[in-house]
Amino acid sequence: MRIKGLHHNAYRCRDSEQTRQFYEDFLGLPLADAFPIGETKTGRQTEALHSFYRLGDGSFLAFFEVPGSPFDFHDQHDYDLHIALEVDDETLHAMFEKGKEHGIHTRGVADHGFIHSIYFRDPNGYVIELTSPVVDDGQYARDAEARAHDVLAEWQSTKGSA
Repeated sequence: MRIKGLHHNAYRCRDSEQTRQFYEDFLGLPLADAFPIGETKTGRQTEALHSFYRLGDGSFLAFFEVPGSPFDFHDQHDYDLHIALEVDDETLHAMFEKGKEHGIHTRGVADHGFIHSIYFRDPNGYVIELTSPVVDDGQYARDAEARAHDVLAEWQSTKGSA
């Protein structure tokens, strides 16, 4: 078995049109599909709209609007949930200005060493990170992978001891 890649991530949304305005009109991700769901695979009646926004690599961000079905929407903390999307440096800076111009909650530019990032909050409270890789020859990724298991093991052995 080999996992080939990400097809889509799906999230709840408050309102499909407000979500479309953010992801399609603001971010520029085309609405690639939308379909109502009136019955689950187990035969339960429901009312939902499932919508998909295409990313440049062919994968999707997807949303479910389910009126009348409780869901605890709240502004997410970056550590709890964020969606990171890769862009080039020119786009990163242009989107930073666009966010400010449109009155969208915009933070950054953060220098994480291997990437630069900006952050928005979508209409559902999700944090959207746009990230631009720092140009290198792939050395950071090779070094990170070589040390990842050791870093995780050290974390596991010391967490909660401070």
